Amino acid sequence: MARHIIHFTGPINSSTCGNLISTCGKAIQQGADVLQLNIATMGGECSYGFTLYNFLRSLPIALHTHNLGTVESMGNILFLAGEHRTACSYSKFLFHPFHWTLHGSVDHARMAEYAMSLDYDLRLYAQIVAERTEGSAEALDVPRYLMAYPRILGPHEALQSGLIHAIDELAIGSEATQWSVHA
Repeated sequence: MARHIIHFTGPINSSTCGNLISTCGKAIQQGADVLQLNIATMGGECSYGFTLYNFLRSLPIALHTHNLGTVESMGNILFLAGEHRTACSYSKFLFHPFHWTLHGSVDHARMAEYAMSLDYDLRLYAQIVAERTEGSAEALDVPRYLMAYPRILGPHEALQSGLIHAIDELAIGSEATQWSVHA
């Protein structure tokens, strides 16, 4: 079995989105049977996070995701694309309210559009988390975390809530083919 490891260490934005899509394609062209996506991210833009989730779920090979240390915000959606999900012993997951940075003046119509988009992204985010953690010992109250009450989960809490399937350091063998996507 040809396992390729992709280290994703940066924000989720247009650049890293394109680079991750390209890197996955190259790994598959080089014969990867399994992709292991090692993630360390403080999150990023919703649109690119959902895009990567959908892309990763469509891959024709197995995808394993691994929390290298911190998976935050939209990074949780990227992480949940994995069929098999693991985290290091010293890692965390952060769920917190969405925020946008607005530049310049905003009229009423644009503000309504932003609010509508935030609401939609929140529902989509919560739906993905619920689907991917279904049947876990502890259900996550994602709408609450995304609206007002942030939550950090350590690896044991992540295991209980179904975010991960195992706590594992995932040593990298010398024969592993490795790629890197970063800011």
